[in-house]
Amino acid sequence: MLLLLPPSETKRTGGTGEPLDLNHLRYPSLNAQRRVLVRELRSLARHPEAMMAALKLGRTQSGEVAHNRALTTAPTTAALDRYTGVLYDALDAQTLTLADRDWAAAHVLVHSALFGPIGALDPIPAYRLSTTSRLPGLVLKQHWGPRIAALLAQEPGLVLDLRSAGYVALGAAPARVGSVVLRVVTETPDGQVRALNHFNKTAKGRFTRALIRSAPELATLDDLLDWAPGAGFTLRAAGPASLELLEDAPLARALA
Repeated sequence: MLLLLPPSETKRTGGTGEPLDLNHLRYPSLNAQRRVLVRELRSLARHPEAMMAALKLGRTQSGEVAHNRALTTAPTTAALDRYTGVLYDALDAQTLTLADRDWAAAHVLVHSALFGPIGALDPIPAYRLSTTSRLPGLVLKQHWGPRIAALLAQEPGLVLDLRSAGYVALGAAPARVGSVVLRVVTETPDGQVRALNHFNKTAKGRFTRALIRSAPELATLDDLLDWAPGAGFTLRAAGPASLELLEDAPLARALA
C-alpha cells in the first residue's frame, strides 16, 4: 500500500545529512522539475521583499528567505523528521523504531510543493514553498499536476490519499479501484456527518502512526477496513473512492 501525506509549512531547521542531492529523492524522473523550482527559489531569495510577497510571508517569517537561499548548501534530514505541525506532531516520527522507519520508507510519501512526492526518509533541507506560493512565470499546478498524476497512476495496489485539496491539485491520485481519499468526520447527536477541520490533521497523524507501527500487509481496501477496528479506528467506505475516519468530537478536542 501507499500513503500520500501533505507536508507542513513549518519545519525543523538544521540536520546532520549532506546537502541536497536530488538523486537521493524518490521518483528521479521528476528531477528536471525539481531543479527548476530549486533554481527559481534560490534566485528569488536574492530579493527578500519579492520572495516574502511571493510566498505570502509576514515580517516575523523573514528567516524563511535564508532557508530558500541555502537550499543547495544547508544540511538535510529525513522528510518525516523535517516537517512539524499538527499532523507530524501526532505522527511523532522521533519515537519510531528503525523497523517502523523502514516500513515508512517503503509505504509513505510526502507531497512537497518544492520536490513533488518524496519518500518518508528522503533527505531534504528546510525550505518554504506551499501550494499558494506565486513564483514569477511559473504556475505550480501546471508545473507538477500532469507529471505527478502520471507517476502515481503507475503505483500498484492500495493507495490512500490523506492530502489536502491544494496538494491533490498538484497531482491527483489514480482514479481506479483501490485508490481512495481519506476524510476525517464526526457525527453530531442528531446523526449529521460533518468534516473536521483543524482536528483532522491530528487524526491523520495518529492514523498514519498506527499504520507505521503495526506494519500491516494490506493489499485491498477490504484489508484496510478489517485492520482498522483492531487498531482503534472507525473507518468506513463513503463511496467508491472515499473513506471516512470517524472521530468523536470531544475526543478530537482532547487529543489536539
